Amino acid sequence: MKKLILSLARRVKNLAAQGRTAWKQASRCRRERILVLLISPLTAFWLMQFFFGAMPWEINPGAALANWICLGAVYWLACGLFGHVARFSVLLHLLAGAWGTANYFVSNFRGTPILPWDFSALGTAAAVADSYQFAVTWEMVVGVILLVVLAWSLRHQYSEDRFRVAPGGFRRRMMMVLAGAICLIPVLHPQLLGLFGVKTDVWDQTSVYRSSGAVAEFLRNTEFMEVEQPEDTAPETVSAIVSGAKADPLPAVSAQHPNILAIMNESWADFEDFGNITLSESTMDYIKSLDNAVVGHAYTSVFGAGTSTSEFEFLTGDSMAFLPSGSIPYQQYILGASDSLATLLKGYGYEARAFHPGEKTSWQRNIAYPRLGFDSFKCGDDMDVPQTDEHGYVSDDSDFRQVIWEFEHKQEGTPLFLFNVTIQNHGAYTVEDYPAEVTVEDAPGAYPKAEQYLTLANKTDEAFRQLVEYFEQQTEPTIIVMFGDHQPSVEQEFLDMAYGVSEDGMTMEQYMDKFKVPFVIWANYPLTGEKPGITSLNFLAQYVLRDAGIQTSAFGSYLWNLTKTIPAMTFAGYFDSEGNAYSHLETTEMTDLIRQYQTVQYNELFGGTDRQSSLFAAPVS
Repeated sequence: MKKLILSLARRVKNLAAQGRTAWKQASRCRRERILVLLISPLTAFWLMQFFFGAMPWEINPGAALANWICLGAVYWLACGLFGHVARFSVLLHLLAGAWGTANYFVSNFRGTPILPWDFSALGTAAAVADSYQFAVTWEMVVGVILLVVLAWSLRHQYSEDRFRVAPGGFRRRMMMVLAGAICLIPVLHPQLLGLFGVKTDVWDQTSVYRSSGAVAEFLRNTEFMEVEQPEDTAPETVSAIVSGAKADPLPAVSAQHPNILAIMNESWADFEDFGNITLSESTMDYIKSLDNAVVGHAYTSVFGAGTSTSEFEFLTGDSMAFLPSGSIPYQQYILGASDSLATLLKGYGYEARAFHPGEKTSWQRNIAYPRLGFDSFKCGDDMDVPQTDEHGYVSDDSDFRQVIWEFEHKQEGTPLFLFNVTIQNHGAYTVEDYPAEVTVEDAPGAYPKAEQYLTLANKTDEAFRQLVEYFEQQTEPTIIVMFGDHQPSVEQEFLDMAYGVSEDGMTMEQYMDKFKVPFVIWANYPLTGEKPGITSLNFLAQYVLRDAGIQTSAFGSYLWNLTKTIPAMTFAGYFDSEGNAYSHLETTEMTDLIRQYQTVQYNELFGGTDRQSSLFAAPVS
């Protein structure tokens, strides 16, 4: 054994000596190319993070190695196949800088960087991009200078690419192809990146993109594109879970099949509710003064963006808690005829219409709404009333006038279900000449984005007054529900002040405050239904149906019973009946109930031929 070890040691020493000799004998240009070949993926990674706003020393060594491997896979394959080491080095740095820049702006605008499923929503992003201000940072300026210096410093190598033409070049290129192919393994199997310390954080994607790299983290997020399948998905199990929920008697309602107007108001939030700020004017004073109304708070699964996920939860009763982080159900899961609030109400003879004053193709609503059972869908180009704008978007005043138009032009004798998604309060809140009519009393002018948003929210309150006053005069029974889809992305300093705590010091209950939005249910007939303390968007429709005197489906009855134990549940977490908040990472006495919910939802969305269709649309007999 000793002789074997000595023999191996001599061989290693000889190989090292041969390597040093070969390195000394190699031409200076070849040595430069070898260095460029080895370090380009690493320097490109550092440049990418620099554009993103993260300094190299913020990255742990394992994550740096992981990103070097990921970028190296692409770079070495390209060099091996085409032979242009210097040119592809410059191109790699250029693409890395562009990726870092894109992640910076997306994270700045909506609170999360680019996620794999965002590419299915490029049309929606393009439709609202003009409303955002793209301010260049000093890091970007320095990064561009570094790119120019790199391209200039490698200029002498562009025409001397001996990896491509010199004797033995084919062998070297095949070695690069082999190296790239090996490095592709963790790219194609991103769970292996965990070996380097690259871990995902679905609640704070921006931080992990900064600490673990915008390439490796993006790849790790692709693991969430596959929906987790529950252990037992047998149809009998699903039926047993749902049938175990008994339908509560409906409250006495004086109206029969009233018109139902559901308004999901863009970025509608109630920052005053947290009790930590005072505004020059309340943004919900009219709504909170309403008689015969239920005003409360619901929890959503998204912050700052992701409107379609909130409407998906409200319309279907499904929860984003069981779907991948940041996924877009309209594009990924609503791939055919699907049950929803629209299909349920159509079973009672309702006409189901949808209206959104933005682009028809945003979030692919023009495809999703018909699949969810809506008879028609109007967008901004289809509006029948004059349009006025607020900071570049159709105002809630115009939006609500179109809601009235739809009511006035419905088929006589047929109740109307109208689902309306507004756009007035959409970000960004950076229009320079837009007057701030609502300010933070203790620091006026200190938070221009927040004050622009608060001014818009106040106009929502005013527009809702006009809507209510109109339907107060109508004899046809009508119930209106309005709720927010998510909170706005404004200055973090303002949010910290509103919540009363900085983001890194939040308890679970305080963290859930980021997903809290207001709702109001009002009718022109007496409301006698149950008033929720708190709820979430996947449960909210059940309250509306009960206030409308309409029997829900078996699935809806199951959801109603679930709210007695878990009154609110979102992707971020859930509450128990005592108001305590929990993360989905915790195991509690409610964990089994949540798993049952997951099983039922999986059958609804992905059950295929085993889908228990009768549970999800037909009313309880």
